[in-house]
Amino acid sequence: MKRKVLVLGATGNTGAYLTEYLVERLDGAKWEVVAAGRRSTDFFDRYGIDYVQVDISDARTFESLPDEGVYGIVFLAGLLPAYMDGYHPEDYIRTNSLGALNVFEYARRVGADRVLYAQTISDVLGAVSPEHPLIHPDDARNIIMTGDHTVYALSKCLAVDLLRHYRAEYGIKDFVFRLPTVYAYTPDKYWHVNGERRILGYRLIMDRAMAGMPLEVWGDPKRSKDVVYVRDFCQLLYKALVADGVDGGMYNVGTGVGTTTEDQIKGIAEVFSPKGRECEIVYRPEKPSGPSYLMDIGNARSELGYEPEYMYLDYLADFKKEMILNRFADLRR
Repeated sequence: MKRKVLVLGATGNTGAYLTEYLVERLDGAKWEVVAAGRRSTDFFDRYGIDYVQVDISDARTFESLPDEGVYGIVFLAGLLPAYMDGYHPEDYIRTNSLGALNVFEYARRVGADRVLYAQTISDVLGAVSPEHPLIHPDDARNIIMTGDHTVYALSKCLAVDLLRHYRAEYGIKDFVFRLPTVYAYTPDKYWHVNGERRILGYRLIMDRAMAGMPLEVWGDPKRSKDVVYVRDFCQLLYKALVADGVDGGMYNVGTGVGTTTEDQIKGIAEVFSPKGRECEIVYRPEKPSGPSYLMDIGNARSELGYEPEYMYLDYLADFKKEMILNRFADLRR
C-alpha cells in the first residue's frame, strides 16, 4: 500500500506550493498526496491528486478523508490575524485549538506515523529584541499578553501541547515548525492589521519599484530579520516527512541569516525597478524601525538535513517569476 500524505490547508499560500513540491519529489509508486482545505476548488486536478473539502473545526467533515494508509499529516490549516476581519478571539479557539484536537484524533484513529504542525513565532516574541534577536528552537514561551495576536498565539500553543500529548499517549511523531513570515506570491496583496484590511508593506514597495518610484528605508537601516521563502519551508517539510530515525521536535523555519532593512529595500529596487532605471533610495530615520529576529536552524540542519537554498535575492527573483506566471490565481476565486 502506498504511504498517503495528507496536506491540510492545501489551498493556503504555503499549501499550494507544498502540494506541488511533494508531487514533484515523492515517488508516485510509493507515495500518494491528498490535498484538503475549506475552499471548493478543482485546482488540484492539474496534479492528478485527490482534493477533499474539510473544515477542521467540524469533525464531521473528516469522514471524507482517507481512513487507511495515512502516513503523514502536514497541518497547515488555521486562522491567522492577517485574515481576520475585526477581532473575534473565539474563532481562534474554535479553529486553531478545537480544530487541532479534531486533526489529532483523526491521526490517532487512522494510525498516522507523524504530524507536521505549523506554529507561530508569536510564542516567543516577548523575549526578542534588537539586542537579543536570536531565537533558538528550545526557547521557553514568552507570549506578548496584549494586542490582537495574544489569543491567536495561545490557541496555537494549546495545539502544540495537544500534539505533544498525542505523542506521549499514542506515539505519533510530532514535528513542530516555528514560523516567522514565510514569503510566497499570492494574487491577494492585502492582509489585516488589528482587524483592518491593509496592503502588505512589501507588496506596496514592490509596486512602487515597478513604477519607478523612490523607495524609502524606514528607521534603523541596519535592523535585520530572517527572511524565509516558501520553497525553503517546503523543503523542510518534505525532509521531515521522509526522515528516518527522527521522532520529531521543535524546528525553526528560516535561513539563519539576517537581512538588513537597507538590503531589503535595495534588493527590491534591484529586482523590480524598470530595466535600466533603478529606483532612488530615500532614508527616513524618523520612521519606525522594522522587526529584528534571527532563526537558529541548527537542529533542522543536523537532524533533517535542511539547507536553505533561497537567500534574499534568490527569493525576490523567484517571487517575481511567480508574479508573472500567477499560477495559483484560481485558488482565490
